[in-house]
Amino acid sequence: MSPARTKTGLTVLQWALGVVILIEAIMFVLPSAAHDFARTHMPGFVRLVLGFGEILGCILLLIPKTAIRGAWVLVAVFIMAILVHLLHGLYNVGNLVIYAAAAFAVAVGMKG
Repeated sequence: MSPARTKTGLTVLQWALGVVILIEAIMFVLPSAAHDFARTHMPGFVRLVLGFGEILGCILLLIPKTAIRGAWVLVAVFIMAILVHLLHGLYNVGNLVIYAAAAFAVAVGMKG
C-alpha cells in the first residue's frame, strides 16, 4: 500500500473516531446519562472522569498538531474504561477494545 493511501486511511480513521467518540462522550457526561450509569453501582465521578477524558482526547485528536497526543489520551481512557468494566463484572467491552485499537493505530501510524 502506498504511503499516501495509508495516510488517507489513518486520517479517515482519526476523524471518524474523534467525531463518534466526541458525540458519545458528550451524551455520557450529560445529566440525563447519570440515571443509567447509576445502575452500574459505580461512583458518579467515574462517569465524569471517563467522559471528560474522552472529550479532551477527542479535541486533541481532531487538532492536527496534537492528534498523536489525543490518540494516546484516548488509548489510556479506553484501557481505564475496560478495566473499570471488568472489575465490576461487566464483560461487554468489545466496543471499547475496538475504540482502543483504533486510537492505537492512529497514534502509532501517524508518527511515520
